[in-house]
Formats: sequence, C-alpha cells, structure tokens
Amino acid sequence: MELSQQIASTGQSHRVLLRMGWACVALVLQLLLGTLGFLHFGAAGTDSFDAFYMTAITITTVGYGEVVDLTHSDAGRLFAAFVSFTGFGTLTFIFSSLTVFFLETDLNEALRRRRMEKAILKLKDHYILCGFGRVGRNVATELIASGRRFVAIEPDANMLGVFLERQPGLLYIQGDASNDDLLLRADIADAQGVFAVTGDDSLNLMICLTARQLNSAVRIVARCHEMRNADKMRKAGADVVVSPDFTGGMRIASSMIRPHVVSFLDEMLRSELNTRIEEVSVPEGQAPFSLGELGRRSASYVLLGVRAGGRLELNPGDDFQLEPGQVLLIMGNAGARQELEGRLAMNP
Repeated sequence: MELSQQIASTGQSHRVLLRMGWACVALVLQLLLGTLGFLHFGAAGTDSFDAFYMTAITITTVGYGEVVDLTHSDAGRLFAAFVSFTGFGTLTFIFSSLTVFFLETDLNEALRRRRMEKAILKLKDHYILCGFGRVGRNVATELIASGRRFVAIEPDANMLGVFLERQPGLLYIQGDASNDDLLLRADIADAQGVFAVTGDDSLNLMICLTARQLNSAVRIVARCHEMRNADKMRKAGADVVVSPDFTGGMRIASSMIRPHVVSFLDEMLRSELNTRIEEVSVPEGQAPFSLGELGRRSASYVLLGVRAGGRLELNPGDDFQLEPGQVLLIMGNAGARQELEGRLAMNP
C-alpha cells in the first residue's frame, strides 16, 4: 500500500473521530441548555432531574410522557421542538459517523490486502525476505538500493510499520514464514531467492526446508547464530549460511589489518551514488563473443572479473571469450546492472 494512501486513510479516520468528538461536546451542551430551558419554562417547582429527563427523552424522541408541564407555555413548547430537532440531528450524526468509521476501516483493510496480493502475483525473479528484525531491515535497505523487488514476511506488525514509514511501497505478508501457505502467497514459484534471517536458528532451519520443498531451484541464504547449526541448515536446503558473529569477527580483524579496504567498502555502501559490486550472468542460448565486443567499461561500470565455471578470471583481456553461464563481476552505480544486461541482450 502506498504511503499516500495510508496517510489519507489515517487522516480521514482522524477527521471522522474529531467530528464525532465535537458532536459529543455539542450533545452535552444541548443536554445542559435543555435542562436549564425546561427549568425556566416549566411550572413552578420543576425539579432539575425532571428537566434533565425531559431533555433526554425529547432529544431521543422516546416520548414516555412530559414530566415537565408545558401546557400553558407556548414558548416552552417551541423550545421543546427546538431541542428535539437539534438533539436528534446530533445523535444521528454521531451514530452515522461511528458506522462510517468502522465500515471504512474494515473496507480499507480488505482493499489494501487485495492490492498487495495482486502486486505480489505480478512479481517475477523477486526475493522473499523472511524475518524483518534488524538484520532483515538492513537486507531490505540493500535490496532497495540495488533496485531489487522483494516481499517481506514478518509476524510482528510493529516491525513492518516502522519500515513502512520510510518505504511506503513495501510488499509484505504478516505471519510465520515457515508456513507453506505464506511462502506460496509470496509467489515462491517465481522467486529468485529466499532470505531466512529471523533471530531463531530453528525457525530459519524450517524456512530453508519449506522453501526448498516448494521450489527446488530457488537460492536460499540463511542466518545462523550457532555455527553448530550451519551444517543442518545446508542439509535442509540453504545454499549459503551466514553467521553474524563470525562475519563480525572477521570484519573487526579486517578493520585492524586492512583498514583502507574496509574503509573503501564502507564508503561504497554509504555513497549517495549507490555504488555497488554487482554480478551479471551471460544469458543461455547466446553465441560466444569476445569481451572486446561487449565493452569492458562504460560511464556507469568497470569490469572486475569473470566467473567461468570454478575459476575466477580477474581483469580479463579484450580477447576473452564470453559464453552462456559465465558471470561478469562489475563495480558501478545503481543502473550499471541494467545497462550491462541490455548490452548482453543486444549481442547476437
């Protein structure tokens, strides 16, 4: 759901509640003025509670009987008519606004879910992000920065809500990501990859197992706290298992012994230009052609190397032959991957 739609819906609900609040204030004032009016127009000795009761039955048009005698006061009868019309109008406005508020809330929620499901079904080669805690939100930020579409699955609505304030276009499903139905709703059949990054190793293990059963070709990256669980996750279907504790330790060591490399990577990730090291696959069915025909650099990217089978060719020459299945490693801005994919598609 778009943020503008969320804000409009929330703003409209607030306006309805505000109008109801002012209507309730008006109703209290009418009860007070009505009570004072019937004390004034009623016969001598009229009790204040009788005047209040007279106001209440006049406003609600119950009509149990006039407890305040207005037989000899035309002005009192006109006052009673005025109280009846204004009070009944106020009550009608309050109840109609209350009905609109509840119906609108339910309707907006149903429409939002329907729009979300349609948007998810239109995705192809997207990613499914299971777990939206601190790690999951950082993964989501990187996917957005690199122009990848994804669907988040998270049982905690508050975690989703915090991210929605910054990224209103987030596609998400609330619930347990190890549930088959939720992964199917996230269109796992057309997904390119699944991130199992919840804070629970056992849940990540179940996500890997379920995702692999539903789509044998999907790539799965799992988060693992205890390294003793890494092998279990790989056996359950994870292609890559990442331990934040292990990675953090390597990062701390690298910051000490190779500070300039770490600084370069940090600056690359934090750059406003969204500079990244990306990978682009040579499409299947394409005839071999030389790197010189493709072009090893442009204004948006620089070719670093080519992954050919089990070996990595760093900085290959212009006569290097590109073949289907190889992966080009480039460093460039956010549009570099799309540009190179376009160049590959234009080659015979």
